[in-house]
Amino acid sequence: MALKQIRIHGRGGQGAVTSAELLAIAAFKDGKQSQSFPFFGVARRGAPVMAFTRIDDKFIRLREQVTKPDYVMVLDPTLTESVDVADGISKDGMIIVNTSKNSKDLGIKTKAKVVTVDITKIALDIIGAPFVNTPMLGAFAKATGEVSLDSILTAIKEKMPEKIAGRNIDAAKKVYEVTEK
Repeated sequence: MALKQIRIHGRGGQGAVTSAELLAIAAFKDGKQSQSFPFFGVARRGAPVMAFTRIDDKFIRLREQVTKPDYVMVLDPTLTESVDVADGISKDGMIIVNTSKNSKDLGIKTKAKVVTVDITKIALDIIGAPFVNTPMLGAFAKATGEVSLDSILTAIKEKMPEKIAGRNIDAAKKVYEVTEK
């Protein structure tokens, strides 16, 4: 496996940083090397934020922002209107967007594959709130195959309080089921 770089777009308070951390833990559980880190512009709730994860079979020496991602996850679909979520992605890359819209209706200018999943609806149904960061990892596991669903679920179980881990695990499983490759 070659180095895979992932950029996560969200808004302050949506859990983009937690997603990046859980993804790195899941990759490690799958026997890979990984790292995750955030980038904050304006540190306020609701402001656009980015978080990054790298996954590789060998030690990762890079310590900079991800400017040429292989994968992009978008937690808040309104960001596609104000942020160039496709910036730096190659035509072989993939963008996963939490939205009820069809990928063609998003207006993302890219040759990369765009996968859409209505994660908010699933989160509301299962978690009872629009917490999409952990369920998004189910979509990532299914769409990319870079990490196993089992490792995602284990990471959620280990890092989240028991009181909320179960519903987040159920939501990640459901998102995994409905996500198209």
